[in-house]
Amino acid sequence: MEKTAIADRALAKSGKAAHTPVPMLDLKRQYRPIHQELVEALGHVLETQQFILGEHVAAFERAAAEQLGVAHALGCSSGTDALWLALAAAGIGPGESHQRPRLFEPPVAGDPGDGVVTTPFSFFASASSILRAGATPVLADIDPVSFNLSPAAVENVLNGKRRADVRAILPVHLYGQCVDWTGFSRLARERGLMLIEDAAQAWGAEWQGKKAGGLGDAAAFSFYPTKNLSAAGDAGMVTTNRDDVAERVKMLRQHGMRRRYYHDELGWNARMDGFQGAVLSVKLKYIARWNEARRALAARYHALYAKAGLAEAGPYPAHGVVLPREAPGSRHAWHQYVIRVTRRDALREFLNARGIGSEIYYPIPLHRQEALKGLGYTEGDFPEAERAAREVLALPIFPELREDEQATVAGAIAEFLS
Repeated sequence: MEKTAIADRALAKSGKAAHTPVPMLDLKRQYRPIHQELVEALGHVLETQQFILGEHVAAFERAAAEQLGVAHALGCSSGTDALWLALAAAGIGPGESHQRPRLFEPPVAGDPGDGVVTTPFSFFASASSILRAGATPVLADIDPVSFNLSPAAVENVLNGKRRADVRAILPVHLYGQCVDWTGFSRLARERGLMLIEDAAQAWGAEWQGKKAGGLGDAAAFSFYPTKNLSAAGDAGMVTTNRDDVAERVKMLRQHGMRRRYYHDELGWNARMDGFQGAVLSVKLKYIARWNEARRALAARYHALYAKAGLAEAGPYPAHGVVLPREAPGSRHAWHQYVIRVTRRDALREFLNARGIGSEIYYPIPLHRQEALKGLGYTEGDFPEAERAAREVLALPIFPELREDEQATVAGAIAEFLS
């Protein structure tokens, strides 16, 4: 009962009732202070009529490259397209024929596509983009603490026998935390592999003082509305320090054109809209401040759960909550605040009944998805990813989240666990 008593005191101090709703995300709170800036930026797009790419996208690209410390930042239509563009521009695909169209079919034994090692614990696009590039996803298990792709597990895969020749590793900076880039850099150097970052959730994250997006041969970002840096719709970006990759991204995102109506390759329509470039240019000025607010929220969550006696060392939960950790040498962007608990689904139902938002990222590992059964994996192949999928729960975290709302979340979890 100690947990409930501490949570009740926190709630009483906040002056809020235990069943006060808490949203998972409320973008209205973000938009109110910058409303006029956004309206003016969108109005300028209408005035200039540069609706596809154009000066607004170019301005955002320049500012983004400067903020990330990369040579090239190239806007595109979505995070999924960014992943495909990064892979294709880096030359990942079915050998010399990677420019040819390829039906989206699960790979079979003897498939000629390059192998790309990635995680089974991620959004579907991490794997589907590899297939779209004409390559084969090769999966390796995750680290149980960070939930990120494990360098040790990847090394085991590289030492084993899979049906594709591995040419690249695509680690995902999950939840806003960079993977162990030191480990992956060593593997890439020793094995002659390319590194493509899935940085969809990691704008502002760092590894050893270097920002996500500038660590590998190329990186892909998503600006889906839920992201730390978000568009008013779908948008994405490829970043790279390689001139050759940047040049191919520019060409591939415009139907394979280097000059108008002359198509050198089979590219795609993957261009960023001027409206999204304008919105993102405004928001880019505030993202550092918003990410700092997320760091403060994460620290407050940590303190609330520790004070309530809910926190457990982990990596696996017993009777309480295993809290997310910031890895030594990294800087977490706190895109999500993800805990581990037993009876996760029951806890989520409990929170939902009290109007408290939560989400499961992700309930089904990629190797168990129906669309990817052709990869040939079965249940039990990746025990860490499978266990995480049963235990993770993302709690509300966005820059404008109030202290009393955090206390409400912690109080409800304490009540459930008591």
